Amino acid sequence: MSPTEQPRVLVVEDEPAQREVLAYNLEAEGFHVEKAENGEEALLLVDEEAPDVIVLDWMLPNVSGIEICRQLKTRSETRNVPIIMLSARSEEIDRVRGLETGADDYVVKPYSVAELMARIRAQLRRTRPSSVGEKLTFENIVLDAETHKVFRDEKLLKLGPTEFRLLTTFMEKPGRVWSREQLLDRVWGRDIYVDTRTVDVHIGRLRKALCQHGGNDPVRTVRGAGYALG
Repeated sequence: MSPTEQPRVLVVEDEPAQREVLAYNLEAEGFHVEKAENGEEALLLVDEEAPDVIVLDWMLPNVSGIEICRQLKTRSETRNVPIIMLSARSEEIDRVRGLETGADDYVVKPYSVAELMARIRAQLRRTRPSSVGEKLTFENIVLDAETHKVFRDEKLLKLGPTEFRLLTTFMEKPGRVWSREQLLDRVWGRDIYVDTRTVDVHIGRLRKALCQHGGNDPVRTVRGAGYALG
């Protein structure tokens, strides 16, 4: 799996030992990990990295995890990013407060690493199903992330690796309009410089690949905004 395909997990934990152990286990499971030791750093990294899942400690210095969760869930660009809250607070009232603030899951410390990994994958299954090997379907197109194959009307399509990643991005959120900059971030990654015109070239190749056995072009150009599937 290439770095741009790896699910991105942001770990926000002020205890260095716990932060490093959690990051080590996530990386061993194939995740791309970013780490923050406080809420302010976490907010900056969210803007820079656009994580797929956030593992957020409740007790942080200065700004609490609850407040960070509230801020992220009130912003349109981050409200759909799953947040798993970690806390030593085990009372029902604390769980309810965390979930009502917007957390998608709540894990009590000390926790099983295996259980936390399962919970992270459960969130990814909902928001980025291809990253955990799920098949994606849109109309008569089926993308098998595990075998890296795409079928249309049960006919195998030949796609290059970049076109495969583009199609995966589109099929995870059909109808969503992606700007060229967003596609560059998701498909190529922030660490690689690619001109936005390159996106147009690969969109053209994707369209050609999708129609190689006939059928209408399912990729829609939204003038002044970007591209969408359907």
